[in-house]
Amino acid sequence: MESLRELYRIGIGPSSSHTMGPQAAAKLYLGRHPEATAFDVTLYGSLAATGKGHMTDLAILGVLEPRGSVTIHWKPSIFLPFHPNGMKFAVCGPDGSLSDEWTVYSIGGGALSEGKDEETPADTPQLYPLNTMKEIMAWCQKTGHTFWEYVEQCEGKEIWDYLREIWHVMQEAVERGINHEGILPGPLGLQRKAPTYYTKAKGYKANLQSSGLVYAYALAVSEENASGGRIVTAPTCGSCGVLPAVLYHLSLGHNFAEERILHAIATAGLIGNLVKQNASISGADVGCQGEVGVASAMASAAACQLFGGSVSQIEYAAEMGLEHHLGMTCDPVCGLVQIPCIERNAFAAARALDANFYASLSDGQHRVSFDRVVRVMKQTGKDLPSLYKETSEGGLAKLSEE
Repeated sequence: MESLRELYRIGIGPSSSHTMGPQAAAKLYLGRHPEATAFDVTLYGSLAATGKGHMTDLAILGVLEPRGSVTIHWKPSIFLPFHPNGMKFAVCGPDGSLSDEWTVYSIGGGALSEGKDEETPADTPQLYPLNTMKEIMAWCQKTGHTFWEYVEQCEGKEIWDYLREIWHVMQEAVERGINHEGILPGPLGLQRKAPTYYTKAKGYKANLQSSGLVYAYALAVSEENASGGRIVTAPTCGSCGVLPAVLYHLSLGHNFAEERILHAIATAGLIGNLVKQNASISGADVGCQGEVGVASAMASAAACQLFGGSVSQIEYAAEMGLEHHLGMTCDPVCGLVQIPCIERNAFAAARALDANFYASLSDGQHRVSFDRVVRVMKQTGKDLPSLYKETSEGGLAKLSEE
């Protein structure tokens, strides 16, 4: 598996796969051809279907246009074999001829792949020798260590400085969001809800206040993402509100030391990395179960660790966080990361706290393993028709036209 630096990326919303990934690809291609004065870009499949709503074209133009002219072709009905988010870059000559065509895929969370077995410029080093939950749990039981210590062993102690920065950006996104009023950009005219939810939640008694505040924090980060604010992919932009909401809420309510929060972020990252390695975190590939579902699993594991859960209990919490999002479709209205994405972040954050509590009451023993749920999620995603995977052609996106 890759470093957590490849999972937790600091960037600008609204979409890691449709904005951050294409922007990174454009930068790589420009690095190959700094002398070029004209570029030709083709977007395929899901990337083309919802790219305008996700500002894919603006992300690419922002990189290439300062160097020359850019022509973008939209091919939403053509799906390349490796991944639904395919794109092709080429240098355009004075006579209109194309040269050095480069096909690359935005595979989720801002990551890129050339879809080849051999290592390519779009690939990153593999730091983790153990790549399944079963293997990692066996290591934990043998050594007496927990998940965050496995992360430290593979990444080195310098990972904590990076995760500290990640935590600070998460906190800033929550705090901006709960104080930011107004309308989100785009044709939906969607009003921000986080400030209202936060204010109302503070007026309730403790048990209801807790749920309301978690909603507010998740809405805050997701609304910041939808407006192009600075966020952390966890594991994607579309699901970036879940983990920060849970951690921010628990850090305030229980006064956890920052070091413990960082350990929880490491464990959450390990969960996300396992899914990224063995299935997918791309809504265009497996639906929203790979984004919000994985985010809920990450937050469930983080919360369980904070409350002293055993390795088995943490695994159980993560398993439930993902299992109970199986089959969730990716059907963004108007191709925007707003409806139903923002509300899904709020509910997934609350569900993560429920998964933690449920696992904490158990001894951690259960029949369905996390690894099995990841395999099922992958197969479920493959079985979903493309109209339910970030193309805005089915589900809530289609009903919105009525």
